[in-house]
Amino acid sequence: MDSLPPAAARHLWIGLMTLASTITTLALACATPFPALAALAALHVRRQDGIILMLAAWAVSQGVGYCLLGYETTVENGVWAGTMALAAIASLLGADGAARLLPHAHPAVRLVVAYGAAFATFKMAVLAGAWALDSGWAAFAPDVMARQFGRYAMILAGLLALQHLADRSGRLRRAATA
Repeated sequence: MDSLPPAAARHLWIGLMTLASTITTLALACATPFPALAALAALHVRRQDGIILMLAAWAVSQGVGYCLLGYETTVENGVWAGTMALAAIASLLGADGAARLLPHAHPAVRLVVAYGAAFATFKMAVLAGAWALDSGWAAFAPDVMARQFGRYAMILAGLLALQHLADRSGRLRRAATA
């Protein structure tokens, strides 16, 4: 099977990961796996495309939250929405920066390091929002953080499996290099 043109492969990859994120968001009641998406994007697409993915996943997450889960349209929720957008982008930039520090490392090592950086930068950005709003502190309890880290790691494994299936189809091989 022929590969898609590079731009089409990138767009299809972003769409596929956004769809997978949407399914996860619905399953977890709006807990979008931004660190998992960021780590995978850091290794598979250009930074610009990773940012597009993060914003697409964020937009869908907001749609799910406000349209399907009945989130209230309050100023505080609006600020949290903006915080989550910034945290999603920070997560991607953290993962991308960490992955770039290890250009010759085994891909599995790069992925683990990118995931750790993505999770840390995501949580730091959310912490800034919690501080600004003086709310959301429960998300930083050690047991909650451990559960989130583990849950997002499992989602990353699932996204990685999806990535491998897409690679095996031959259609998306050029997404990362284009």
